[in-house]
Amino acid sequence: MMMKHLFGATTALALLLAGPAMAQTAPARAPAATTATTVDADPALWVIKRGDATVYLFGTVHVLKPGLSWFDEEVKAAFDRSDRVVLELPDVDEKASQPLVLKLATDTSGVPLTKKLPEADRVAYEKAMAGLGIPAAAFDQFEPWFAAVNLGLIPVLKLGYDPNSGAEKVLLAAAKQSGKRVAGFETLEQQLGYFDSMPERLQVKYLGETVKDLPKAGETIDKMVAQWAKGDPDALDKTLNDGLNAQPELAKILLADRNKRWAAVIDDMLNTPGTTFVAVGAGHLAGKDSVQKQLKRYRITATRVTY
Repeated sequence: MMMKHLFGATTALALLLAGPAMAQTAPARAPAATTATTVDADPALWVIKRGDATVYLFGTVHVLKPGLSWFDEEVKAAFDRSDRVVLELPDVDEKASQPLVLKLATDTSGVPLTKKLPEADRVAYEKAMAGLGIPAAAFDQFEPWFAAVNLGLIPVLKLGYDPNSGAEKVLLAAAKQSGKRVAGFETLEQQLGYFDSMPERLQVKYLGETVKDLPKAGETIDKMVAQWAKGDPDALDKTLNDGLNAQPELAKILLADRNKRWAAVIDDMLNTPGTTFVAVGAGHLAGKDSVQKQLKRYRITATRVTY
């Protein structure tokens, strides 16, 4: 499940959340593999125009392997034409944010995480933790959602996917270098709140589904990155929904409801002259509840850019 959320639902926040627990519980991972050749990628890009306002919509992946060439051609041209960049989160100081993350992620009930899991899920969870070389009780002081985010992300990083190669990092660096304004649809506290406010039963289910997905982690994320790189949102949607359909409550909180709110913000953007480059997880730009579908409520059509 977490691998799929790297295309949308948990956003770049996943990278921030993983830091503290990984440092405490996981052995140092090997550096991401380097590649001698560059692989071309042409992710999907959409454009919306109203009067003197233009908004580009670009779907991101929060962790990628080095050597994938996507920030070029029409994507780079659209970025260069833009006055500002809008991401899911603004530029966040990761170190300064860790106290807030740990405050909200820490469980205060006094009941260890492993005691909250149904027996079958607990056995699978402990087996998964052992397979990653992490003590079974390592997340006992945290809420289930935090364990799910970490447990899903750690094996992806071990496979060579690197947050420093992720689209947000690249776009932020380019925006700073060119002096573009950077904004976020949400604050860090808002994103943390999506998880922290989930009923415990939903958090436990989220963790259980994440554990079930772990054996296919490499196959799943490789497939989704390939679909993203080919600019095939329909195929990406099908792959994403294979897991999200099993958790409609989670999908509503982390995808559909947020897409509705962002569509309203984009409608407002189009009332002000200028060009904005919007970059959000690719999962938000695919499927029946996508941002593009939500924009239809405002009679706004996003046109795919051909390149």
